[in-house]
Amino acid sequence: MLLDLSHLHGPREHVARTFQPAAFDPQDDNYRVAAPVELSMDIERTGPDVFRVTGRATTRLELDCSRCVEPLEVPVVANFELRYVPLAANPGEGDRQVDEDDLTTAFYSEGTLDVIDLLREQFELALPMKPLCAEACRGLCVHCGANLNRTECGCAPAWEDPRLAPLKGLLKNDKEN
Repeated sequence: MLLDLSHLHGPREHVARTFQPAAFDPQDDNYRVAAPVELSMDIERTGPDVFRVTGRATTRLELDCSRCVEPLEVPVVANFELRYVPLAANPGEGDRQVDEDDLTTAFYSEGTLDVIDLLREQFELALPMKPLCAEACRGLCVHCGANLNRTECGCAPAWEDPRLAPLKGLLKNDKEN
C-alpha cells in the first residue's frame, strides 16, 4: 500500500488499517505472515519534506524452528518511531560515523510511503534470533535426519573427532603395557 504524503490533512494524521496475509508476498524465507496485520500509526509533518511516523503493528508470523525445522507461530507486537526523508536527500557522504538519528531514519520516494515495506522491516526486526518450537526441542538427528521430538532413531549418539583418532591409539597401547 502506497500512502501519498502530499494528501495529509493538517500537520498530523492518524492511519489505522488491517492488512490480510496475502498482501505480503512471500519474498523472504525467514517468515510468513500467518494472521491479519493490525496497523495503527500517526504521521506528523516535522519539516517541509520530513515526516515522523510512530505506530504499532500486531500480527503472528510463522517461522521454522531452528532445531527441528517444524513450523511455529510467533506473536509480534512492533512499536516503531521513524523519521522519513526524501530519498534524494541522501547525499552519500562516504565514510562517517553512524549517529543515533541515522538508525531511525528511513526514506520515501516520489512523495509516497510504502507501508508494506515499513511493516516488512518491522517484522524482520521482531524476529527472534533463534526461533524454537519449545525450549526443550531436541532437533534433528545429525545422521539420519529424524525429528528427535517425535521418534528415537538407532543412530549412534556419540561423535568422535577424527583429528583425535591418533590419541585414541595411544590409549590402547598404554593399556597393553
